[in-house]
Amino acid sequence: MNLKLTVPGITLCVLATSLLNGAEPAPNAFEYYRRGVQEFQQGNFQQSVTNFDKYVELEPTAEKKLWERGISHYYAGKYAEGAAQFALYQTHDDNDVENSVWRFLCMARSVGIEKARVELLPIERDPRIPMMRIYDLFRGQATPDDVLKAARAGTTDERILAGRLFYAHLYLGLFAEANGDAKTAEKYIRLAAKANPKVLPISGYMHDVAKVHATLFNKQ
Repeated sequence: MNLKLTVPGITLCVLATSLLNGAEPAPNAFEYYRRGVQEFQQGNFQQSVTNFDKYVELEPTAEKKLWERGISHYYAGKYAEGAAQFALYQTHDDNDVENSVWRFLCMARSVGIEKARVELLPIERDPRIPMMRIYDLFRGQATPDDVLKAARAGTTDERILAGRLFYAHLYLGLFAEANGDAKTAEKYIRLAAKANPKVLPISGYMHDVAKVHATLFNKQ
């Protein structure tokens, strides 16, 4: 525990006593979050879930925001738990296409694509391009070409375009995988993994997801 006591000398005494007793200070709640992230980055999905669970145990108010745990659930094969996490996140932010898509992916694995599509979480307006077109793809109202066209439309700025294409490639890959097209899935996810994570608006965590997923193809 990272103690922040105001009485002079108390923090030092507590730490010294802990060390004399041969015990390490217990990690604070956020340390478990950090470990969950780190374990995911290393491909240790169950360990990631375990640490995120401990984080939620110590910080219950964080649970509904913890979409990272849902992604770890997915890769750990805990699809029902992942779907529940993303459904909970919807109560925090109901205009996030990625959250809806990840719940779809979890449900597609556990109950099938058709039921997943019927129960796709509703999204009215995610302003990030091409997110709404990605949403249309997963609900059966757009094609992969539609997503790529939307990503490329209206800009010649290379940084903006790179960010849009990263998300397009990632979710086209995940969509293909959900539909049993492993070859197309690998093509697009590897493209996403090669993107420059310093290019806005690429999320560093989602780039980690692409990189981790790409390594799974190497193990097949």
